[in-house]
Amino acid sequence: MAKIDMKVAAAAFALTCVTMLAGCGSTSTVMPNARYDLGAAPVTDGTANVAPTPPVKVLAVAAPRSLETDAFAFRLSYVDAQRTGSYSNSHWTMPPAQLLTQRLREALAARGPILSGADPVRAVPLLEVELTGFEQVFDAPEQSHGLVSVRATLTQQGRVVGQRSFAASAPAPSADAAGGARALAAASDDVIAQLSAWLAAQPLTASR
Repeated sequence: MAKIDMKVAAAAFALTCVTMLAGCGSTSTVMPNARYDLGAAPVTDGTANVAPTPPVKVLAVAAPRSLETDAFAFRLSYVDAQRTGSYSNSHWTMPPAQLLTQRLREALAARGPILSGADPVRAVPLLEVELTGFEQVFDAPEQSHGLVSVRATLTQQGRVVGQRSFAASAPAPSADAAGGARALAAASDDVIAQLSAWLAAQPLTASR
């Protein structure tokens, strides 16, 4: 009987935690129906030696169905690592994949010409990125971090030049959606920096 009671108590505790987090947006200290984006892009040193890259066609970042909405997802890893939830009154301004597409194209444009999927040019290298993870992970009730992961595939004239997965995490300054948004912005910039460095090292050739 004691074991059953302990399981019931644990389940009730987990449900309470999820309910409290999902309702964070409605508290008096948080703006109701808040909308978040990734903020301003990080400032780079214009005098840094950045090797230019040939034109690259960057498709819109793809994502699984769970990341095709504006829901702000979180995970209570300290309660159940396989259970996710979302804030009730805090959302993204657009689906995370769209936010990441804007950020990625802006960063890569600093290295060379960037084409979109609508451009008819076919000979240029093609970069496809899939967003595989984008969530705020709670390690404890008052401790969380933003986790972003992607898989990138680079092709040219139908041949795979390279493929690699990237991931980054950043601590959240507060245990709420506002803190999670800042952490996910920092993690996104880290992933994009890794991807940009990888892309610059690939044996690309300019189109003719």
